[in-house]
Amino acid sequence: MNDFQAIADRVEIEALRGEFTDAVMMRDRPRLAALFTPDGALRMPNIPVEQIGREEILAGGERLQSQWDFFVQNTHPGTIQLDGDTATGRAYIQELARTLDGREGLNYAVYHDRYQRTQEGWRFAERVYEVRYLDTSPLAGTAPHAAQGSRTKPAHATATPAPAPSFTEPATAEQLERVAAALRAGGFAAEILDDAAEARARIKDLVPEGASVLTGASETLRLSGIDEDINAGGKYDAIRPRILAIDRATGADEIRRLAASPDFVVNSVAAVTETGSLVLASGSGSQLPANAGGAAHAVWIVGAQKVVPDLSTALRRIEEHALPLENARAQAVYGMPSAVNRLLILNAEPRPGRGTVLLLREAIGY
Repeated sequence: MNDFQAIADRVEIEALRGEFTDAVMMRDRPRLAALFTPDGALRMPNIPVEQIGREEILAGGERLQSQWDFFVQNTHPGTIQLDGDTATGRAYIQELARTLDGREGLNYAVYHDRYQRTQEGWRFAERVYEVRYLDTSPLAGTAPHAAQGSRTKPAHATATPAPAPSFTEPATAEQLERVAAALRAGGFAAEILDDAAEARARIKDLVPEGASVLTGASETLRLSGIDEDINAGGKYDAIRPRILAIDRATGADEIRRLAASPDFVVNSVAAVTETGSLVLASGSGSQLPANAGGAAHAVWIVGAQKVVPDLSTALRRIEEHALPLENARAQAVYGMPSAVNRLLILNAEPRPGRGTVLLLREAIGY
């Protein structure tokens, strides 16, 4: 191997280690998994964790990151020993972290690496994480999203960590009233109901028999019985059963047209903000056009635990709470992971009377 090739290999391996840290910090789990060879291994004996292959590394990253309140990782260059199409090396790590259940600390660690040259470039064949120092003392600082009051504090001030938001606790009556008022100000109709049973009965008033209705893939609809009422009750022109009966290889255009413009879309959301925004997440995006405006009318049923203060917290709720639960469901039902590939944020309804939000006082769905 000539000197220029050796230099190029070292630069690419160092870039690989930088990509790892960036993917971790940006919570880009598919990119993180793609940095390993197909049978690559990520081992963390101090935790303990052992993940073999890209699928396990992807799923493991989802489980780990769903626990974070915040996480910062710095990687410092270490040694690299080249040996043809393989190499070994070490990288030195400093990390700050706080989890949603209140655990926090600072640690220093070493990654013991094996690298492999592939058609995609250099990839990790193995990363073994060894903790060298761990300090679990309370951290004095706080993440920007959790800061209270002024954005700046005197240099001598000690910040009190804000509690991690609960994504399962039902909103208070006052919060629900604020949400309803903000939604109405944005052109939505908003009603506060006691529970899913009331929402189930209200749907029968809002959606006339014979209307074409698309339901979202929603645990709220399933658990409440609304999904069964619409798709199996025989009173509506139910779109979802028609879509499921079409061959996806030959009928993709028909599926797209059916899903885009029904008379009604009935769905839930991943979060609703106290400022009056609805936030929906999707892996394929197939249900989003109808929610965005393609359907003549829309009804969203929202459990009380989905109320959040603002859009920043809404996105955290999707990433840290809803996605891990939906991923587990998708793995069980479809045999493949879920992902947030599409986001829809509805800040207002420009056609007053089109969209109705049924806010429940009980928690349901995720």
